[in-house]
Amino acid sequence: MALPESFMKKMTALMGEDEARTFFATYEQDRALGLRVNPLKIEPEQLRALSGFHLQPIPFCSNGFYYQEEDAPGKHPYHQAGLYYIQEPSAMFVADTLAPQPGERVLDLCAAPGGKSTQLAARMKNSGLLIANEPYPKRAKALSENIERMGITNAVVTNEMPERLADYFPGYFDKVLVDAPCSGEGMFRKDPEAATYWSPAHVAECAALQEHILEDAYVMLRTEGTLVYSTCTFAPEEDERMIAALLKKHPDLELLPIEKYANVSDGRPQWADDEQSLTKTARLWPHLLRGEGHFVAKLRKHGSASSRKQKNAASAKENTLSDYRAFEEQTLCEKLAGSFHWLGRQLFLLPNACPDLGKLKVVRAGLHLGEQKKNRFEPNHALALALLSDLFQNQYALSASDQRWDSYLRGETLPLTHARKGWTVVTIDGYPLGWGKAAGGQLKNSYPKGLRRRGLK
Repeated sequence: MALPESFMKKMTALMGEDEARTFFATYEQDRALGLRVNPLKIEPEQLRALSGFHLQPIPFCSNGFYYQEEDAPGKHPYHQAGLYYIQEPSAMFVADTLAPQPGERVLDLCAAPGGKSTQLAARMKNSGLLIANEPYPKRAKALSENIERMGITNAVVTNEMPERLADYFPGYFDKVLVDAPCSGEGMFRKDPEAATYWSPAHVAECAALQEHILEDAYVMLRTEGTLVYSTCTFAPEEDERMIAALLKKHPDLELLPIEKYANVSDGRPQWADDEQSLTKTARLWPHLLRGEGHFVAKLRKHGSASSRKQKNAASAKENTLSDYRAFEEQTLCEKLAGSFHWLGRQLFLLPNACPDLGKLKVVRAGLHLGEQKKNRFEPNHALALALLSDLFQNQYALSASDQRWDSYLRGETLPLTHARKGWTVVTIDGYPLGWGKAAGGQLKNSYPKGLRRRGLK
């Protein structure tokens, strides 16, 4: 592929001619393809046995696997069921570095399209609070759809600028991820078009933006909280030098070592005034491992953090839930517990101890249960994907070898022989795929129109 000449000169000067030659040779090679198994729904060995995909473990991600192009996992119904997330292999290293725990308060500040957010939520086992934020509305919608597909229930998706969240959540989060918008040098092989936008001026613009975002992230981090900063660029201005400047500005931040294995490399302090502590940062290089370019730094905040008292979000009164409870009794095998919350006519089940979201632009507030219609409740697609199949009274069972799944994902009506009337979950090899409504010997299709046939053959 054609690389910008000034980029090649810069990398040669930084790396030296011998390493640069090896580095540039990777652009003549096929990139690695990866997927990450969703442990909220399935274990890796179960997926391997069911799918027949040619999976090889990614050594720096516990649930990550290389696949072969012929597997075409994006066209498989298991993808629509949220059994895995198709993700660039090196990107999987980042969320594992932050390593959030169940019950923590976690912020993914620049979250779209959702690869890292869904990985964080899986590590949290759907427990605690994950705020996944994306400033741009179209990207926030895509983020919300991926959160939904992966069956995540502890995430609030917001559509805010970082400074707005910093005003709202000072000193609030146990862990913050800043997967910063960057010049994208590490993704040229994955997205050759990105190379056409590259310039030294663009690198400088990205560095200025990253500096502001990191400042907002610092404000939102509690005392002894952990911040992970990552980019998919090689530019020292956006990587080592960014972290060196942050440490200088905030002496209460400690740079933490990152465990490196499988040819994950140290950061390069010689690219930032020989600040030797920068060897604790990590670089993933395409000429040293099977993946694209990434930079990762991990920091802890020891200084005091100003904060403000957060009220919990108001829970809906039980007398407003009568139509939902009737639906639940007719459709589910057990009652859902927790804090129910109305946003207009939309009903959500909030994450535990969810704060009052006030006037924030909220795209998704936990698990979207459905919509209140006139004298009835209509379930949302998210509810089907968030629960195990044995929690539904009525099931329409399909298998990957039965091409009716293709008809279902096209939005077609399916024939029905024996089933009770009413809301029915369609499953693929035992994993929920979406809703249908049984009536008159047919299963009327309720698969969302905006998702039909997306990404399928």
